[in-house]
Amino acid sequence: MNLSAKSLFIGSVLLYSLSCNALASAPQNFLYTSSDNLTRIEALIQRPDIGGVQVVYSWKALEKEKNQYDFSQIEKDLNYLDGLNKKLFIQIQDRFFELKHKNVPLYLQQDPIYKGGVVAQYDNPGENKPIGYGWVAQQWNPAVQQRYQLLLKVLAEKFDGRVFGVNLPETAIDPDVKHDKTGFSCEKYFNAEMENLDFAKKAFKQSHVVQYVNFWPCEWDNDHKYMSRLFAFAEQNHIGLGGPDVVPNKAAQMKNAYPFFHQYKGKLSLVAMAVQEPTLTYTNPKTKKPFTRDEFSDYAENYLGVDIIFWSTASPWLNQGQSPE
Repeated sequence: MNLSAKSLFIGSVLLYSLSCNALASAPQNFLYTSSDNLTRIEALIQRPDIGGVQVVYSWKALEKEKNQYDFSQIEKDLNYLDGLNKKLFIQIQDRFFELKHKNVPLYLQQDPIYKGGVVAQYDNPGENKPIGYGWVAQQWNPAVQQRYQLLLKVLAEKFDGRVFGVNLPETAIDPDVKHDKTGFSCEKYFNAEMENLDFAKKAFKQSHVVQYVNFWPCEWDNDHKYMSRLFAFAEQNHIGLGGPDVVPNKAAQMKNAYPFFHQYKGKLSLVAMAVQEPTLTYTNPKTKKPFTRDEFSDYAENYLGVDIIFWSTASPWLNQGQSPE
């Protein structure tokens, strides 16, 4: 190896090392928001302590009609953030938490092969909030899953290596199984989600791939080994994991995903978790007050091993001008 090549190699190793160390230190702060909302929060994005933005894009917004893809909003958001030297993390949403939002392409709802495309599910967002009704795509229906994977494939062809990361939505769903006519089973759902994750990782070879995980239907305390199988698979295949809620020591989470994040701390390629609007409603049982930024961050870093926190733009520390330490 000549001197020039050796210098280039050492420089590359050093750059990689610095990048790894940056993720290994205190969590990076990203913002969490919906699509077409970036210019409104530009002042927050430009903060020096904000590394990027996670934007949620619904399936319906990305596939207007069958095989008619529209990625113009992602392109617009990416160009905008590139101009601010900020990263873009995209969430490809196939489930929705309000009755009026059935945001999958219309052909999925109309063609009999897709059996309606979605099923109703219950949702209990935040603390002391009324249980709502939402929808989730029938990933256990091979016809629906094939269309979702095709969306991931086309997205990867356009954005792999250009976006910082891609995450698949949370694993928790609560469908009305008593009246189900779609062939749902917990095992089918688990297998379908694992297949989608494997597909996403193979499609996105350069951008980070993260699966949000909090609960699995039918499972409690890993009694179906869904949680342990997911974490082992993620470690073996260099896949990131995360979740929609950082709530310190939340009892239900401690019987599901949280202990596995702790067990696999430092072993996963990336851990990215969110403090969303419902998360902000939880109170610290010791102080009887809402959790503070420091309490969220400390738990995320020291117990869960989080590398990136996606903060709701409603987070008080952002709007009070407080910078992370």
